[in-house]
Amino acid sequence: MANGEIGTVGEQVRVGRARKRITLRALATKMGKTPSYLSDIENERRIPSESVMADLARELDLDFDDLMTAAGKFGGDADRYMRKTPEAGVLFRRMSDRNVSPEVIRRLLRDTPELQDDGSK
Repeated sequence: MANGEIGTVGEQVRVGRARKRITLRALATKMGKTPSYLSDIENERRIPSESVMADLARELDLDFDDLMTAAGKFGGDADRYMRKTPEAGVLFRRMSDRNVSPEVIRRLLRDTPELQDDGSK
C-alpha cells in the first residue's frame, strides 16, 4: 500500500497489526473475537461488520473511512442519510456517471467545511 493506495481490509489490518507489533491472538483477546475470525479478515475470507471495523480502526490506529471504502460499504448512517436525503443520491450518481476523479473528490472534501473529518469515528 503505497502512494495513496488504500489496500484491502485484510491488508490494512495486517499492516496495522505489524506496525503495532501485536499478534493476531493478542488482538483477538483485546477485541473479544477469536483469532480464526481475525485471520479470516486478514486473508480476505470475511468482511467484518461496521462495528468490528470501527474496533479494528481504533485498536490498530487505522482510518475507519479507508476500511469502509475497502470493504465497499457506506455504513448504516450513510445508508439512512441517502434514503432520507434524495439530493445525496443525486450527487453520488452524478459523480459516478461523470467518473469524477479522486482529486476532485479530495478537493471537495478539503474545501467544504461541512465535509471535513471531525474525527468522531
